[in-house]
Parts: sequence; structure tokens; C-alpha cells
Amino acid sequence: MKAAATALRVFVGLDGAALITLGLLFWTGNAYSLITVHMLLGIALVLALWALAAMAAFSGVNPALITVAALWGVIVPILGLTQDRLLPGDLHWLIQTLHLAVGITAIALAQALAMRISSRQSLPPAGRSARELGALEG
Repeated sequence: MKAAATALRVFVGLDGAALITLGLLFWTGNAYSLITVHMLLGIALVLALWALAAMAAFSGVNPALITVAALWGVIVPILGLTQDRLLPGDLHWLIQTLHLAVGITAIALAQALAMRISSRQSLPPAGRSARELGALEG
């Protein structure tokens, strides 16, 4: 599970960088033809976040962090798909800023989950204590 968490962590980092780059291009009035790509990458980010949340649940990570991450994965696409209709006009930059903050938070949550999954100690097999395993190995 640690290898999968590491792979997802790398994916989230690359995906997040692409999402932020595209978002900044849109914000400056460029590359509107890539909005669909941005949306697909956003969906992939949410799916990775949810996968990490599920893996974290099986790894014994703090349930509060898992719950926040899972719910955050619901907020990201809702805001992303509705942002064009929120505060149109001169104040729309507030929604764009909120969208950026929500996206960066999703990336940070995914990274935090992956780090916690990777840092979890392997549990000894059922019926054997860590002390017994140490005695058997050495």
C-alpha cells in the first residue's frame, strides 16, 4: 500500500502543478480551449484524493483527516462546475481565488494522506507480537 500511496502522491503533485498552471492561464485570459483538460485533471485529482482517503482508512490514519479529505473531494467539483455562475462581473475574482484555495487544499490533503500512509509501521501478522517476530528474525 505504501508504493501505491507514493505513486498517488507523485501523481497528485504533477496533476496539481498542471491544474494550477492551467488555472493561472485562464485567469490571465489565455488558453480557454484547455478548460476541458483542466476539468478532467480536476476530476482525476478528486479521484486520487478519494483513493488516498480509502487507503488511509485501511492504514489506521486519523479518521478526522480522512473525513475532511473525503468531504473536500465533494466540494472541489461542485465549486469547479458552478464557479462561472457565482459572482459574475467585477467580483468574480473572489470566486477564482476561492477555487484556487480549494484546489490547493485538496492537493495538500492528498499529500498529507499519502505521507501518513507511507509512514505507518507495518503491523505484525495476526497472532504474533512484534517481540516474537524480532526473536524469530535475529
